[in-house]
Amino acid sequence: MAKGYWVSVYPANSDPERLAAYDKLAGPAVQAGGGRVLSLLPSRGGRVAAYEAGLTQRVVLIEFDSFEQAVAAYESEAYQKALVAFPDGVERDFRIIEGVD
Repeated sequence: MAKGYWVSVYPANSDPERLAAYDKLAGPAVQAGGGRVLSLLPSRGGRVAAYEAGLTQRVVLIEFDSFEQAVAAYESEAYQKALVAFPDGVERDFRIIEGVD
């Protein structure tokens, strides 16, 4: 079965304190939904090489055992509560994608 992934790119963040508050709520919700954080770049010290139109902005990659599990985690009550704390001053491009078997 193909894995599912949350891919989040943050082009703008004018409220890092409130984003950190969201992270504290979202992390446990993601783990409860079966998610495994693969990348939190560059906010957690990882390296980034940006090419072409790429920027060295925050990128979060989370893996789930299936696409369905990834969608269910997003729709879960715990994650929906975390989303309430997501700050207005942060722009995010969020996608759930299915991996290749």
